[in-house]
Amino acid sequence: MDAPLNRLVTAVCTGTARPFNGAELSAFAKRPRDGALQVLAEGLASDEQADRRVHGGPEMALHLYPLDHHGFWREKLGDHPLLTEPGAFGSNLAISGLTEAMVHIGDRFTLGTALIEVSQPRQPCWKIEHRFGTKGMVAAIIETGRCGWYFRVIESGEVAAGDVLERIAVGASEWSVARVFRTLVAGNGTQAEYAQLAALTPLSPKLRAKAAQKQG
Repeated sequence: MDAPLNRLVTAVCTGTARPFNGAELSAFAKRPRDGALQVLAEGLASDEQADRRVHGGPEMALHLYPLDHHGFWREKLGDHPLLTEPGAFGSNLAISGLTEAMVHIGDRFTLGTALIEVSQPRQPCWKIEHRFGTKGMVAAIIETGRCGWYFRVIESGEVAAGDVLERIAVGASEWSVARVFRTLVAGNGTQAEYAQLAALTPLSPKLRAKAAQKQG
């Protein structure tokens, strides 16, 4: 088993659906919340997703985008004001010292009094570039693997800033979030890897199906 891993939750962030691109609504902008929030099967009790066809749901209940990546983006974008916000990339959990190479599909963590499990990498979309007003960010994420990831909720509970995210079980130790993203989302996998991902039970059904489609 990997070494024990626990990290402090700097902020817990939620969003409400607001005009984002003309008449289109989005809850991409997440703001820190005070006090304890309920962690439910569909995510944080007060969090919203405008387009439920592609966002939210049990397999994407909580999003974590590493605070460690903000430094990379400062080098790319300069002193962009959004980079001072813990939920700038649509993240529900603001945490430092944790990246895609360190966690695996199926890893289980306690989060406050909740139990959560890593379900899939995040697939970047145009909303990141629209919010930051900068082209090329999606391409940079695909190139570098700075994608973030999602959790499903195994047991409901509560979480607040200052609580701890602690890994209590390692899932598919050969499949870090970084490797899954590189293989499946960036499209650099082999047929053998696609077959493994198609059969990887803790991976979200949507990405398992994507892996199956990529098999020859």
